[in-house]
Amino acid sequence: MKVQNKPFYLLLFVLALIVNFSGINVKFFTDDPGLYASIAKNLIYKKEFFALFTYNQDWLDKPHFPFWMVMCSFKLFGISQWAYRLPALLFFMLSALYTWLFSKRYYGTEVAAMAVLILMTSLSIIMSNTDVRAEPYLMAFVIGSIYHVARLHERYKFSDLILAALLTACALMTKGLFVMVAIYGGLLGQVLFERRFTSLFNFKWLALAVLIIVFISPELYALYIQFDAHPEKLVFGTHHVSGIKWFLWDSQFGRFVNKGPITHKSGDVFFFVHTLLWAFAPWCLMFYYAVFKNLKSIYQKQKLTEYYTLCGGLLLLILFSLSKFQLPFYTNTIFPLFAVIAAPYCFKQLSKAGTAFRLVGQWVYIVAFPVLVLLINYFSSPAKELWFYVDVIVALLVIALICYKIKINHIKVFLLNCTVVLFVNFYLNTVFYEQITAYKGQITAADYLNQPQFDHLHVYSLRTENNIFQFYNHKHVDFVPLEQFQNFKPVDSAVFYVNQPSMDILVQSHAQFKILQSFTDYPQENLLPKFINRATRGEVLGKVYLIEK
Repeated sequence: MKVQNKPFYLLLFVLALIVNFSGINVKFFTDDPGLYASIAKNLIYKKEFFALFTYNQDWLDKPHFPFWMVMCSFKLFGISQWAYRLPALLFFMLSALYTWLFSKRYYGTEVAAMAVLILMTSLSIIMSNTDVRAEPYLMAFVIGSIYHVARLHERYKFSDLILAALLTACALMTKGLFVMVAIYGGLLGQVLFERRFTSLFNFKWLALAVLIIVFISPELYALYIQFDAHPEKLVFGTHHVSGIKWFLWDSQFGRFVNKGPITHKSGDVFFFVHTLLWAFAPWCLMFYYAVFKNLKSIYQKQKLTEYYTLCGGLLLLILFSLSKFQLPFYTNTIFPLFAVIAAPYCFKQLSKAGTAFRLVGQWVYIVAFPVLVLLINYFSSPAKELWFYVDVIVALLVIALICYKIKINHIKVFLLNCTVVLFVNFYLNTVFYEQITAYKGQITAADYLNQPQFDHLHVYSLRTENNIFQFYNHKHVDFVPLEQFQNFKPVDSAVFYVNQPSMDILVQSHAQFKILQSFTDYPQENLLPKFINRATRGEVLGKVYLIEK
């Protein structure tokens, strides 16, 4: 690494670390983290390890590994939002480590530093480290598996065999079989373009497959004892549901072909092409350029440095694009691969046209992002702006330092881009998200019920989507379907959490109830301009209720 650049890479790495951890204690503002945290909390409340529950009902939608990690964190540090996020952030750091190791091995130290910064400053990555689901775990397992598989491909070493199998198994126990496409699609691509087909006929690959099966046995056992051993259970509206079959097929590939218990009616083959423009911002245009140049080199029969990242990343991206199940954060899983692909083209000298594209493609984000933050801060008028001013001062100092010290133009632009993204996301984590959570009625309703005078009440929810409320409530929350509310007779004193759409239905059906308390609520997960603007915020706010029969 060039001496004059090393301090700046280290400085931005430390700042990126701070920004990615700065949202660790933000209250939940979307449903999925509330659901996953509630499931992990139920493992502790029920003194369970293998069976997953939500609202005291069997739950079959995701494999177990992230819930086991969160459960361990809850046991060590207590049940809280930051303890929920901590394991994911640690695995995110593991993904950065493996991105460094892989890039350094094939591209050198400075490119590896850039790849790590690209990963740590990608917009959707930082957002997902606050709005945590399964993706931070998967990033570590995918790039880690590829790293050890690549080393195993070159020569046999027992530690690589064990780690490749273990990380692959953990990926499977986090999201399902589709992750194999990125990991072993990358291996097949490497073998194909190297024309080393006979290298696949080696005992080490059989040993790897056997070890993966051994390492996923806890997941298979957990699914068997909760579902396969109990065909009488009602899951997805039917009996005789096999948890193992769900894991091996329905959870991912059943969705891909739109068959199985969970289906979806729509999908756009170009969804991720335009989604990456913001999700992998500010590096998406450089990634597209790098893919184009790599494919052009392959077409011209020029050898690439390695094929693992290109083949593994593009194969899974294509699979996601063809699927009818498409959410923006899905591609986070392969962002470490995208970072490795893009980094060399951020570092090396390009043609005149390539240099112009690189500069324009990055300056677009360098200018747009700060302007967007300033506009959001102006219209939202946050009550507390201390962290905003700290953010501005630090960003200006770093920008001034980069402009003064870095003489190579494309390196300077790269570092400025990193700084700008960190500026944006620190603002979101410390200022803007707090404005959203202040209007989450599920949180205030749960806090209200956590008062000692309500300890005797049995708590119910009339919808299964009220998971932020379920997590922040200190008691078990049971589920009563909305249509059964009128005929439901609780055994003990009970309170029911009701959102505005449910309240409207209850009123229209002339159900008998008494409102215990109501709370202001912003019901959307998507941010509407009227909410961002404090002057019009009241127009998009609603109410949630605690009611009694």
